Amino acid sequence: MRRTRVVLTGATGFIGSATLRRLARLRDETGAAAPVFVSVVGRRLPARAAALADDWTPADLEEPGSLRGVCEGADVLLHLAASQSSDEAHGTAVNVHGTAALMREAHRSGVRRIVHLSTAAVYGPGPHRGIGVDEVAPAPLSVPSRTRLAGEKHALAAGACVLRPGLVLGHGDLWVVPALARLVTAVPALWDGGRARVSMVAVEDLSRLITHIATASPLPGPGVWHASHPDPVTTGDLLAVLSRHIGLPAVSAELAWDECRARLRASACGLSERQFALVARDHWYDSREIWRRTDCDPGPGPLARVPESASWYRALLALAPGHGR
Repeated sequence: MRRTRVVLTGATGFIGSATLRRLARLRDETGAAAPVFVSVVGRRLPARAAALADDWTPADLEEPGSLRGVCEGADVLLHLAASQSSDEAHGTAVNVHGTAALMREAHRSGVRRIVHLSTAAVYGPGPHRGIGVDEVAPAPLSVPSRTRLAGEKHALAAGACVLRPGLVLGHGDLWVVPALARLVTAVPALWDGGRARVSMVAVEDLSRLITHIATASPLPGPGVWHASHPDPVTTGDLLAVLSRHIGLPAVSAELAWDECRARLRASACGLSERQFALVARDHWYDSREIWRRTDCDPGPGPLARVPESASWYRALLALAPGHGR
């Protein structure tokens, strides 16, 4: 039986590496009758990724010509690579021009299923409370979110399923929980009472959704989809779970938002008010439809998954300068 050929970009990144592991697990569980053949596209292939991939094609999204032929014979394209750089030229080269070139290759090769990973950060500053897709006009503030929004247009033109997750937690997260650790040290309180609701998803569940779309039916259809867990997380519950399992400082005093902002500005935290607001004010996007449409179980939720990655987070935060002082 012919295996489904999956082309994967971003295999060395946070979400891409989790997706590669899940695809490899699917292959290993079925043995000789493996339903997928995974071809990784990227500038390099570390040993840990090489052991999971069936094939590697050297290519660079910053050099569109290098992408020629990467989708030849493919059934599925999972475009999970993106530049997070604040450099406008680099972000545009990778997230816009690189995506455009890759989608042209997918179209030329007749790829039937395309999943393109974007981010809910394209909506810009909140508060956002349970909004549907583009219920408010995207207003990205950073170079990564602005160029990723521009890249979505090329993916949509190719018929892609575009996923916009919120904050992603789990093994490999170098931003969300480390930022929370710095923020709760700088402003040791329940920010604005801890009532804010935030869209989050565990990387294990997001990668499972991506793999499910790649290999199972039904397809959700082309278009943009919010891809967080259906139930938003309150900031208070989030900080409590991270304190219990990872060792972040426990907080109970409530602090109004204006006072939170003042304390952040007076600190040497190094994070902006905009970054603080992403986890301290409402940023909640209705994500129920993608799980329903794909018939994929969303899992127990990102907070229930924290114990699975707790040891990794503790080791990471122990290396952070000043943590625990």
